[in-house]
Amino acid sequence: MEGAEGDAPQNGKAAPSSDGLPAGADGSSKRKREGTNGDQQGQPSKKQQAEAVASTSALSATSVEELEINSPADFHVHLRQGPMSELIAPHVAQGGVSLAYVMPNLVPPITTTQMAVEYHKSLKALAPQTDFWMTLYLSPSLTAEEIKTAKESGVVKGVKSYPRGVTTNSDGGIENYETYYPVFEAMQEHDLVLNLHGEVPSDADKDITILNAEATFLSHLHKIHARFPNLRIVLEHATTRAAVEAVKACGSTVACSITPHHLDLIIDDWAGKPLNFCKPVAKTPDDRRALREVIASGHERFFLGSDSAPHPLANKYPSAATHGGAEALIGCGCAAGVYTSIILIPLCAHLLESFGALDKLEGFVSSHGRRFYKAPLSSTSQKLKLKRSAVEGEEGKVPVVCVHPDYREVGDERKDKVQVVPFWAGKKLGWTIAE
Repeated sequence: MEGAEGDAPQNGKAAPSSDGLPAGADGSSKRKREGTNGDQQGQPSKKQQAEAVASTSALSATSVEELEINSPADFHVHLRQGPMSELIAPHVAQGGVSLAYVMPNLVPPITTTQMAVEYHKSLKALAPQTDFWMTLYLSPSLTAEEIKTAKESGVVKGVKSYPRGVTTNSDGGIENYETYYPVFEAMQEHDLVLNLHGEVPSDADKDITILNAEATFLSHLHKIHARFPNLRIVLEHATTRAAVEAVKACGSTVACSITPHHLDLIIDDWAGKPLNFCKPVAKTPDDRRALREVIASGHERFFLGSDSAPHPLANKYPSAATHGGAEALIGCGCAAGVYTSIILIPLCAHLLESFGALDKLEGFVSSHGRRFYKAPLSSTSQKLKLKRSAVEGEEGKVPVVCVHPDYREVGDERKDKVQVVPFWAGKKLGWTIAE
């Protein structure tokens, strides 16, 4: 996206943040300022925040060329199925992530433990170096007994709720949360995480659209949390200041995932631009500012969940050629989803540096999420090393397109061509993974 405020410089110097302070320059695990001795919700104290700003200013006096952080985890990713999964599952590790929390909205959705175990097996065959944690799709068929079975499986870690019709493959989504209270009770007992897609369906009669669907949903979050205070809940891919404040107001069992693309995009960046269109949609500059501020504060209950969601290029840019004539385009919409897995951690470093939060990188992409999900690093876990991209050359450049090997000779007019255009395609990131 041209002219984005999230762009960091490519000259090797730290960028100024949005408040005029120089950017932080140290993502090392050796800096332990994030969320310690703060309030009971994981929010740093005012004194800590002041110290962090002062330290950040001092750090930027010299440019850091390399970073070393604890092994990153992506706690919200879509890995699809079939040829698309074959293409993108290996990209998780390529983007710097070792643990992927996988969404269940396949066709058909993953509604049983057995389906999740089989899906896990297929992903491990494609990317054996990646640790995949699985989720179940919240549906009327899900029972308290199945929750117990899921917990015992060792691979299922949570249940994802989708309001009906709000996003990809959500036609079987829920309409009434109280119906699922027995399931939530079992999840609380067996310590599985409830992952909430935080929107309600659009309803013109109630003045609900994609722009206020998230804010309208937040009362459901508070109600579920009040009823099940020990149930771990994640409000997924927050996009608004209202969502940030709602999570802050909850207890320690409620957290929030944030995507890198929502740290960059605003409404103007997706309107008329299919590659940037996702749900929930990016909102206002102030909403984006709230997401950046909470990450810069080091709040421990806000962490990376990329919501990386690949779609074939023909579904992002439907045309008469790909869909069999102009008539087929009547009522045809653009698929909702932004693809970031292949560049994920360098992209996060690039964005966080742009608003003065590079020193919070490790917390955001690793320690905060791992702590909430009870996924501690083992003694053998490898750290991830990043280095600044060379100013000249192709290093750090985002691929223009990713094509499945079996489809490289297939014409772009084919709707079934398995090819994906990543976020920021063709742009140069300020950071890259060191070999």
